[in-house]
Amino acid sequence: MHAKLDPVAKVLTNDEVITYTNNSPDSLDCLWIHLEQNTYRKDARSANLGNTGFGRPPRPGQTAAPVTTRADNHTEGFVLESVEVSPVAPAAKFIKANYIVDDTRMQVRLATPLKPHGAQLRIHIKYHYAIPGVWGGRTSWGMAEHGEIYDIAQWYPRMCVYDDLRGWDTLPYIGAEFYLEYGHFDYFVSVPWNFILAGSGELMNPADVLTHAQIERLEQARHSDKTVYIRTPEETSDPASRPKQTGSLTWHFRMDHTRDVVFTASPTFVWDAARINLPPKSGDGDDPPNSLPVGEIPLAMSVYPLESVGQEGWSRSTEYVKDAVEHFSRRWYPYPWPAAINVAGFSTGMEYPGIVFDGIHDQSKELFWISAHEIGHDWFPMIVGSNERRWAFMDEGFNTFIDIFESDDFDHGVYGPKRDGEYSADGNPPDSILKVLDNPDAPIILTRADAFSGPLGHPVQYFKGAYGNVLLREQILGPQRFDYAFRRYIREWAYKHPAPSDFFRTMASEGGEDLDYFWRGWYMNNWTLDLAVESAKYVNNDPKDGVSVVVANLRPLVLPATLEVAYKDGSTARIRIPAEAWLSKGTGTFVFREGKPVATITVDPDHVLPDDDRSNNLLTMP
Repeated sequence: MHAKLDPVAKVLTNDEVITYTNNSPDSLDCLWIHLEQNTYRKDARSANLGNTGFGRPPRPGQTAAPVTTRADNHTEGFVLESVEVSPVAPAAKFIKANYIVDDTRMQVRLATPLKPHGAQLRIHIKYHYAIPGVWGGRTSWGMAEHGEIYDIAQWYPRMCVYDDLRGWDTLPYIGAEFYLEYGHFDYFVSVPWNFILAGSGELMNPADVLTHAQIERLEQARHSDKTVYIRTPEETSDPASRPKQTGSLTWHFRMDHTRDVVFTASPTFVWDAARINLPPKSGDGDDPPNSLPVGEIPLAMSVYPLESVGQEGWSRSTEYVKDAVEHFSRRWYPYPWPAAINVAGFSTGMEYPGIVFDGIHDQSKELFWISAHEIGHDWFPMIVGSNERRWAFMDEGFNTFIDIFESDDFDHGVYGPKRDGEYSADGNPPDSILKVLDNPDAPIILTRADAFSGPLGHPVQYFKGAYGNVLLREQILGPQRFDYAFRRYIREWAYKHPAPSDFFRTMASEGGEDLDYFWRGWYMNNWTLDLAVESAKYVNNDPKDGVSVVVANLRPLVLPATLEVAYKDGSTARIRIPAEAWLSKGTGTFVFREGKPVATITVDPDHVLPDDDRSNNLLTMP
């Protein structure tokens, strides 16, 4: 791709060639291509949904672009100048394509079907589009205190996924996120000479776009655990911080094994970086693919305007990014790309491979939480390529789950436990999840992403999706079995396209447990749990013979539970009730043989289950 950003006209122009390989077993009569910029057209589906558009309200502690009415903000979307196709063969020429555009999709109809098992075709597209303002949501330009910031995403036509579930998956872009194919990206972006540009992947031509001092500082950062300025705050107003002072510069990036690339550009950016320490490769031939040259050290980086500078603000961003990538890599799956970049701009709280967009005025724990969360998306869905337009919990829920550990790990838990708008903002997760489970309007997790209403999207997709994994790990499988199975799921589906059934199957198979009861209750329904200690009596009316306890599960959700007897001498005894106790009946009788007078009997004494009515969890013996 060869793109040019015009900050005067606020237009991006691109000349793009897609080389598409048909790895499927099917002959393809057509190709489907995403045109997401068309979502900003007046006649777009997304413009007529009866909502206020793409601007999103700020997170706590965050100043964001105001939400504006879609009727006031439109572009013409992608203006296609030419669309051509060509075989991949020596001397093959491009010819005009037969295509139609419908909303945010384009269908290219082929005169000769593309054969299965590796046949290739090239698509050449020239186009331009007007860059949306701050109302653009996930992509935008806006004015910081000392210059514009351009967060450029969904900026090129890209292939729809052809999979074995639906064939071409062509859901339009109406607000949910993305389902994209993996490939190799080589892109060039021309911007005015005074701009700093940060993009997905590896900067291929630093000598053309950076000063000698900046190149030396990047090398210093590559060997430093402390953050190193590449462009200092003082240098943002110094023309000498750019290798030339007129015309334009073309930045060249390359990224492999990725489903997307984006970039940000601004004359006002401060830039800093530090090295990322990845776990060593095993050398057993089973290491994941990545785009890092042998011996290359990936960098955590941040770019942000002057007003974001400060130890409570973005001066610690790279520290947060570095720590998150290192912990996620050690705990779950090694980070595969040459850089992980945090951007302070106007498209706040949005993630892309190797680069994320956050808020200019994010600070302190909010900056940490949002940075860790957005960077966590590099694992879900950037490495594990689930379908965000259909199954949001496999994206937001799984990412929120791994964020819990990062909040606990960073600087001895200074920002933990994770309690924010994504996960149990009001306190104890087993209690706060009840607001979701008890809400009759709450959709089930297995709901298409576009179908979630705004107020219920985060509670179900993020919180319930994450808490399901917490229950699996802490209450059903245990950490050892869960962690092994979840790592296997990530490795098995890295750079592929899992469906919910693939996650269910892997966790049950590798975790060694039949989990159908949990998938049915937590994911396919909003079932609730209510365990009750119904009665207790001494065996043969004699404490020396033990105590018999009747416990009931009064609701349809099934979970293992702990039953505890507290004796009058101060000692306790516990029985672990397996999930199978509730599969065929609603009550169970459990006998404790310690032979001592009983004070109280409690089910779920550690308060770790989402029990809908805790008033019946405790029984006091006379």
